[in-house]
Amino acid sequence: MIDEEPQSQTTETELLRQQLMRAQRLCSIGTLASSVAHEFNNILTTIINYAKLGLRPQCSEASRTDALEKILKAGQRAAAIVNSMLGYARNQSQHRENTDLVALVEDVLLLCEKDLNKHQVRVEKRFFGRPTAPVVRGQIEQILLNLIINARQAMPQGGRLTVEVRTNPAAQVAEIRISDTGVGIPPDKLRVIFDPFYTTKEPDAEGHGGNGLGLSVCRQIIEQHQGRIRVESIAGKGSKFTVKLPLQVSEELVSTATA
Repeated sequence: MIDEEPQSQTTETELLRQQLMRAQRLCSIGTLASSVAHEFNNILTTIINYAKLGLRPQCSEASRTDALEKILKAGQRAAAIVNSMLGYARNQSQHRENTDLVALVEDVLLLCEKDLNKHQVRVEKRFFGRPTAPVVRGQIEQILLNLIINARQAMPQGGRLTVEVRTNPAAQVAEIRISDTGVGIPPDKLRVIFDPFYTTKEPDAEGHGGNGLGLSVCRQIIEQHQGRIRVESIAGKGSKFTVKLPLQVSEELVSTATA
């Protein structure tokens, strides 16, 4: 019985950690829900208007074909958004697989696109190659979504979000960098931003504030991947978060993932 108690505590801790990660995932989805709903309204408006145009008796064959192409394009965009959001919400797998990090970043940016546009945030993408890394896709999506939402919230008057993906062959890691031109982080706060429950955010007009769990969860996930997260910031000028993920998985990580 003495040996079972530590094992029981470990199991309970792991269950609480998984619940915390799910709560953070749902929080991120909730932050995007309003902007995604507006995006769907715009898509439906496009579909309806072009359908009406194509149904007009005086509509030429060329105009009707163009209208159908616009409807198809709008429908495909709606399907892509739905698939990205459902994939993010449902992906609870703990299985690590070699993942194209550029494609993963593109999927997350698609989810955030309307939200970023709404808040006048310009996106600049810099992809240097297409590195792949053995990751739990849903967990890395969660990290990127959290960092992008944080960056947008740090730019209340709009700004520029830069997302970079590159390989560091010398260190055998893939790097994802997310930079903003926002308010930045004071030097005395940098050392505590990854602490659980630390937050500087106040609830906004839509009720989305900070619970202090986002960056703490991000660090936990990255460490489980044997990676690192680094932050650089200048108050009043912006912040840059760099996520480093190993290009090869160690035997220890393989045994953990398959246990």
